[in-house]
Amino acid sequence: MELSTGLPEGWRATTSLGVVRIARFTTGDGVAFGVVEEGGQVVAKIDAHPFGGIQLTGERYPLAEVRIVPPILPSKVVAIGRNYAEHARELGNEVPSEPLIFLKPSTSVIGHGEGIAYPEKLSERVDFEGELAVVIGRLCREVPVERAGDVIFGYTCANDVTARDLQKRDGQFTRAKGFDTFCPIGPWIETDLDPSDLALTTTVNGELRQSGRTSQLIFDIPALIAHVTAVMTLLPGDIILTGTPAGVGPLQVGDEVSVGIEGIGTLTNRVISRD
Repeated sequence: MELSTGLPEGWRATTSLGVVRIARFTTGDGVAFGVVEEGGQVVAKIDAHPFGGIQLTGERYPLAEVRIVPPILPSKVVAIGRNYAEHARELGNEVPSEPLIFLKPSTSVIGHGEGIAYPEKLSERVDFEGELAVVIGRLCREVPVERAGDVIFGYTCANDVTARDLQKRDGQFTRAKGFDTFCPIGPWIETDLDPSDLALTTTVNGELRQSGRTSQLIFDIPALIAHVTAVMTLLPGDIILTGTPAGVGPLQVGDEVSVGIEGIGTLTNRVISRD
């Protein structure tokens, strides 16, 4: 087993104020990490990246005056399919006996407020899938269940956007889930959160479409981390998507889709035409 690179067991992103909410943002002059303060009204710039300790530069900006970008740029997004029993059943699938892993490319990642580009020339059915995302905080492989918490940096909201007709046609997930813009994440990373029983909702144009709780996961987060890292090395900033509850459905150009998770916030994106 390897749990890399100089971060102590039990590490969390902290400042003198304790655990933090981390965003990435731009003022138009480069991109930086920041700590979201004052109930989400202000972002305090971090010197360098947040892995391995956080030092504030002293620069602070009203959140309304910056542009939030994806809170992390992962080397890979490892997604878990059919991890809620009712979702597996709604698509006519058996509940898996072990976690079902697939990958989404890093180029599919976008942030809060960015457009999901509907590939109308290639697909006639693009679905939303609201999910809790786990952000990895350190290089790791072969992580035992009991040490899974040591490698977690935090949690964020995600939307595993899927071209459902292509998924059915191909018989696998790569093309259907790999389009540019098909992995919105954000708006920020919550570094101190108990993920075991959080409310998760997805709305489209303000109408509730999904409502579940993370306690309904078939395989919990420690089990997912152990399973994934038995296969591949995870790097700081990599993301595990934990699965979507029942209620997935189609999006149309012009729709506004929001994924809200208790204790984190709400990720909102509008669907635009790619063609």
